[in-house]
Amino acid sequence: MTAMEAAVASTIPALRLSGVTHVYVTEKGATLSVDDIGFQIEPGEFVSLLGPSGCGKTTLLSIIAGLIRPTEGGVEVYGKAVKQPSPKVGYMLQQDYLFPWRTIFDNALIGLELNDAVTRKSKAEILRLLDEMGLLQVRDHYPSQLSGGMRQRAALVRTLATNPDLLLLDEPFSALDYQTKLQMEDLVANAIRNHGKTALLVTHDISEAIALSDRVLVLERNPGRIRREFTVPEEIRRAVPLDAREKQGFHRLFHDIWRELETPGGRKGT
Repeated sequence: MTAMEAAVASTIPALRLSGVTHVYVTEKGATLSVDDIGFQIEPGEFVSLLGPSGCGKTTLLSIIAGLIRPTEGGVEVYGKAVKQPSPKVGYMLQQDYLFPWRTIFDNALIGLELNDAVTRKSKAEILRLLDEMGLLQVRDHYPSQLSGGMRQRAALVRTLATNPDLLLLDEPFSALDYQTKLQMEDLVANAIRNHGKTALLVTHDISEAIALSDRVLVLERNPGRIRREFTVPEEIRRAVPLDAREKQGFHRLFHDIWRELETPGGRKGT
């Protein structure tokens, strides 16, 4: 039984943040980045954190990934406190960070190598993932030989290779052209659904957040606090991201979120 299956059976949230506050301290003073953040995500949910630059979105992802410890509060992934990075939490960034001297296949192996988990079976699974992402024919190519979209697909394979239960996505499409961005949204959404993953996306793109998510959490800046939660209508959630933008209720929800972001001070609630 996987961690997600066990969590579903016991109703343990996939992710729980409780009173997470973080202060950055430098020689010039202390800066409150995020303040008293609390929310949870159920197994299989796709949730987006949406907000302007400076609202602490990436800080939150780094805390959830175990890369930094919060000043106050705690994080649990499937009921276990996060103290350090874990292969069960995959982290996909805006830049692909593929090693230029390694082939696409070898880049996909990195997470397994770090966790001493390279086996014949895991290598076969990487080949299957590369095939699923349309990259099997370029597995022996180097990153410089691939387009930006293909490199991001390779980064997704690398993220999925360790079989994480929770995926953290830090604006992974923002550096792509619009057409490639829409293609990647569909690809990532399908991969997450097909592999039964739970996902948390950080973005400043309202359309992207609605098209991909079950729920959208809007943050305010300086310091980051949750202003409001929006639930995406079921008809939109069932559609692939490209088609979701044409569903009834999409534009109304877009404008509701836009107004929330534009309102000084914001308001809390759902």
